[in-house]
Amino acid sequence: MDTEIALSLNRPAAPDSTASDPRLVVEAQAGGRDALEELARRMRGPAYVLALQLVGNRDDALDIAQDALLRLFQHLGRVAPDRPVRPWLFAVVRNRARDHWRSRAARPSESLDARPDLAAHLTATAADPEHQAARRQQARRIWTVIGALSEAHREILVLRDFHDLAYAEIAQVLGIPIGTVMSRLHAARAALRNGLEAKGGRHG
Repeated sequence: MDTEIALSLNRPAAPDSTASDPRLVVEAQAGGRDALEELARRMRGPAYVLALQLVGNRDDALDIAQDALLRLFQHLGRVAPDRPVRPWLFAVVRNRARDHWRSRAARPSESLDARPDLAAHLTATAADPEHQAARRQQARRIWTVIGALSEAHREILVLRDFHDLAYAEIAQVLGIPIGTVMSRLHAARAALRNGLEAKGGRHG
């Protein structure tokens, strides 16, 4: 199985359409409480999932997501209504995750595969219990390998293959040129493929 297809098995249900995000941003910037609450509802889940993928700990991920949302609303006036909100928010989540790593003076001591709830949280529910168990086992294997990748490879994989951000949006989140996004993503997928094969889980 191709790496990108394998990762797609672990995507959550499609988020709310972002088509109305510009309207919500404009209304929230004007003080609209309903628009602010709707933005919070839409962004809370993606922010938490990204933080969980980056730090591998639910409590830390929740703190990071809450802080990122707070910063989003504190600086909402800086968000351009004609641009997607998620990349702006994800950049804050990513920076807060990096602060978390630095505070521990190393990569997270608790690897992504150390918490069985990660795969359970990220794997879509299947109608067939046997199929669901197989998908969860596959997800555990994938996230075990992702947890062993470098920070740069892990974050670009989840932004592209899980959250489905465009290259330009990933460039915004990571603060790198689009060309670097493409080359880094290629290297990250190769590292993931090699890691899966090393564990005896050939997918090609």
